[in-house]
Amino acid sequence: MKLVSWNVNGIRACLSKGFEDFFHRVDADIFSIQESKMQESQGDISFEGYTKIWNSAEKKGYSGTVTYSKKKPLSVAFGVDGKHTNEGRLITLEFENFYLINCYTPNAQPELARLEYRLEFEEDLRFYMANLSKTKPVILCGDLNVAHNEIDLKNPKPNIGNPGFSYEERSCFSALLGAGFVDSFRYLYPDKRDAYSWWSYRANARANNTGWRIDYFVVSENVKGKIKDSVIYADVYGSDHCPVGLEIDLEF
Repeated sequence: MKLVSWNVNGIRACLSKGFEDFFHRVDADIFSIQESKMQESQGDISFEGYTKIWNSAEKKGYSGTVTYSKKKPLSVAFGVDGKHTNEGRLITLEFENFYLINCYTPNAQPELARLEYRLEFEEDLRFYMANLSKTKPVILCGDLNVAHNEIDLKNPKPNIGNPGFSYEERSCFSALLGAGFVDSFRYLYPDKRDAYSWWSYRANARANNTGWRIDYFVVSENVKGKIKDSVIYADVYGSDHCPVGLEIDLEF
């Protein structure tokens, strides 16, 4: 089974920058999008052979998640147990053999202005995932807005304490892994450096590969042996993020 996730930083803008070519070329079984920045009613973005599930933010032009699946899910849920529903940040799809969660984690914002809400979201998500995993394996994908360790960003020292690399956010990610989950990329490539999924638009960051790895596939620990590959499509443009992928031996 092949899964792909991409923060497109506005799906309409990304459509004009080669999104469809990549979508068809990669031929994922499930393709998850974050930061769609549009309401489903603002345009029909469909792909033959895929069921589409939209979770738009109440505020137009902000946040939002979309998932395209070749198989219709058994059930769909938005938010986290009825919470965190107004910004379109979470879609859970249930399939016969696993749950897939498409997540756009809130950014802590400059000077960590939104850190308190961010930590609440993370704690709720962790408990939610732990509860789901009692039933069947869970796959979490998306822009989690954190570089977990120093290896996961180009310039760690000057960024300590900044949004996405604060001790609090990194500790939350450690707590998630400690709750029975695995970062698929680091499971396969624990020492791989210069592997990033987001680059600032400033100072030629992408050309210089001055990036951060903040987009993930996280899986239940009991299926980590089924991971075949965890991919960063760093050569795919169209957003300030690149797509990431997971190949896993789970029946779809």
